[in-house]
Amino acid sequence: MMLQRPKSRSEEVTMRLRQEIVDGTFELGSALSETMIATRYNVSRTPVREAFAALGIEGLVRTEPQQGTYVFRISNRQFAALSEVRSIIEMAALRLAYERSRKALLRQWARLLRAMREAAASGDSQGYCRLDGEFHQAIMSLADNPHIIEAAQSFATKIAAVRNRLGANPEHMKRSLAEHEELVRLLTLNRINSAVELLDHHIRFKSESFWSGAADWNISLDTDEE
Repeated sequence: MMLQRPKSRSEEVTMRLRQEIVDGTFELGSALSETMIATRYNVSRTPVREAFAALGIEGLVRTEPQQGTYVFRISNRQFAALSEVRSIIEMAALRLAYERSRKALLRQWARLLRAMREAAASGDSQGYCRLDGEFHQAIMSLADNPHIIEAAQSFATKIAAVRNRLGANPEHMKRSLAEHEELVRLLTLNRINSAVELLDHHIRFKSESFWSGAADWNISLDTDEE
């Protein structure tokens, strides 16, 4: 039996801070200080500094000289571009998953859809968002191409951060659930072209929802960002 190497303190801080950014504990654009995070996680400032560096590479935080470190902000144009790339990748992945593992994809989607309905009915927005992510991850996994997964991972955490903020909006959750149900129906009927078109719309619509809801979350977002 192989033993896993224990995670270092900096890895633990990185994982914890990443999750708190994704789940909305730290809002977009909010300031992060080494002292604050060190106190919060009961660690020294060194692993916090290393975590900032690691999350900076992922694009989740940005450090400005002589000013400090902040949770990422995203402009309208940047998010639209990110949604465009995500849509291209997922549409290709859906076609591959349909060709290679249609039955497995439908089984996973049906299971996740049942759980999504339950989460939506109970108002469990965090649970719904997690299941939403798994629904889309199933497309990537069953496309059976590691390069697709690798490409998607470059922006997966940013997408998750936005998804969790959108999930708090009941109207968005209602629309999201309806579109996931329709995706399953179309694939069941072997209407792959229609399913791909809907997936494209489903992903790009998030960009519109994100900006229309930003004011409700008291988020100050740039119209563009260097």
